[in-house]
Amino acid sequence: MPEDEALTDEQMVAMLQNAETRLRQKEQESGSSRDELKSFNFPKLSTGEIAKSHVRTVQHGAVKLREQDQVQEKSSQGMRKVEDPVTVRKRLAENKKASAGERWYNLPKTDLTPELKRDLQIMKMRNVLDPHRHYKKEGGKMKAPEFSQVGTIIEGPTEYYSARINNKDRKRTFVEEVLAGEQETGRFKRKYGDVQAKKTSGKKAFYNALKAKRSASYKKR
Repeated sequence: MPEDEALTDEQMVAMLQNAETRLRQKEQESGSSRDELKSFNFPKLSTGEIAKSHVRTVQHGAVKLREQDQVQEKSSQGMRKVEDPVTVRKRLAENKKASAGERWYNLPKTDLTPELKRDLQIMKMRNVLDPHRHYKKEGGKMKAPEFSQVGTIIEGPTEYYSARINNKDRKRTFVEEVLAGEQETGRFKRKYGDVQAKKTSGKKAFYNALKAKRSASYKKR
């Protein structure tokens, strides 16, 4: 730098003071920005309950199992209960046969009570109850279904006086309904008499009855 352009002592002092003031201003600005960051609070997020690790480090970096795992390890080293595989398979098969399965709405096994047995017999002989309707013939003895369930019909919102059965006319089972209908019509009793007349035709009692009729007609003459 030339000598004529050399700075005086006063100018040097002024430049140093200006530099010092600029540094202080920068420090104040940086301090205010830090205060603003500190004043801003971030929301705390809940991470939920974290599962405890099954291992933990102790002094000198050693690994140690939890006490609960140690207890389980000791119990596993002891005596274990072994089930017979045949018994297990048998129990599983019984549980499987307890219902008809999900495809058949888990129908339970049939509880064949005397009342249900009589109702099933009536259903098998339905062609006798209603001779004017054709039903599929079923041979052999009555066999109850393996899975079934008895339900109750719930009345709908029908007219109370003309669209329902009176309580005194309602029956609990099919057999009671059939017997009540027989008391009104007498059809089974009449049919039974016709069958017995055909069976006794040609026997001694049949000829004795014919003789009695003939003798009565001769006496009238």
